[in-house]
Amino acid sequence: MKVELLYATLTLAAGLFSLGLLGLLLRRNILLAFLSIELMLNAANLNFLAFSRYHNEPTGAIFVLFGICLAAVEAVIGLGLVVRVFRMHQDLGYTNLSALRW
Repeated sequence: MKVELLYATLTLAAGLFSLGLLGLLLRRNILLAFLSIELMLNAANLNFLAFSRYHNEPTGAIFVLFGICLAAVEAVIGLGLVVRVFRMHQDLGYTNLSALRW
């Protein structure tokens, strides 16, 4: 893998991570926050794959598999919480998260 392709991939991953961080900070919707977190996790996975390919090591792909599993678990738990909040309040804002206390 050439250095130019590595730089292009890292630039793309930085842009995706920035978009995810911007969406997380600017939106007040829980569902869009989870989508932004997923975008940030995918940008990290892209970094792992780029460096793994650049160094010809398979360990980056193994980390990406763990990252995909982490994203799947986060989506299941997060969407369960979103459904619970929406059923209680008919709203998906951040202000209703305190209602999940026991």
